[in-house]
Amino acid sequence: MQYVEPSREVLAETLLAAGPDAATLCAGWRTQELAAHLYLREHSPKVGAALILKPWKTISEKATVKLAAESSTPQAYAALVEKFRAGPPKMSPLSLRAVDHSANLIEFFIHTEDIRRASDRWAPRALDTDYSQALWAELIKRAAILYRSVDLGVVLVDPSGPRHVAKRAPVSVAIIGDPGELLLHANGRIGQALVSFEGQPDAVALLQTAPVGL
Repeated sequence: MQYVEPSREVLAETLLAAGPDAATLCAGWRTQELAAHLYLREHSPKVGAALILKPWKTISEKATVKLAAESSTPQAYAALVEKFRAGPPKMSPLSLRAVDHSANLIEFFIHTEDIRRASDRWAPRALDTDYSQALWAELIKRAAILYRSVDLGVVLVDPSGPRHVAKRAPVSVAIIGDPGELLLHANGRIGQALVSFEGQPDAVALLQTAPVGL
C-alpha cells in the first residue's frame, strides 16, 4: 500500500510539467480535464458516485468540463493540481489507506501514462519490482471484468514468471508484457501498451480489435 502516495506525486509532477492544454490518451480530454477529473472524484460525492452509477454520468461530465474551463490558465491549473496533490478530505472514504490503495494505485499509474504516452517521444519507465508486483496483484483482481467483452480466452503472462487466466474459452491468446504494460492493455490503451501476443493469427487479430477495458 506504500505506492499510492509516491504515485500521486509522480502524477502531479507529470500534470504540472505537461501544462493545462497537453494531449492525453483519454478521448476528448486535455490535461486540464484530466486534472479536474482527478480532483473531483476525491472531493465531490456526486462525481464519485457517478463513476459507479452510470445514470449519473452526465453529472460527472458537466462538473469536469466546468472545472476544467475554470482551470485553463497556467496559474489556475497549477492550483488545481496542487489541490489534487494534497489528497482527499479527511472524511472521505478515500482517506482510508486500504480504500485509497484499491481506488488509486491503478488509476494514478494509468493516468500518468495517459499523459506521457500521448506525446510523440516517450519511453517506458523502469518500475521498482515491488511496485510492479503491486500493479500485477491489482490487475488480476480486475482482469475478468476488463476482458469480459473479448470473445476469446485470455492469458496474461509476466515474463518474470507469473501467469493469470483472465478468461477461459476454447481458443485463447496469451498477452505477454511487464505488469504495467499489461495493465495499460487491459484498460484499453491497446496502441500504447508494450505487449506481445501468442496464439493463432486469426485469434490474435480478433483480440487486437476487440473492446477491452471498462
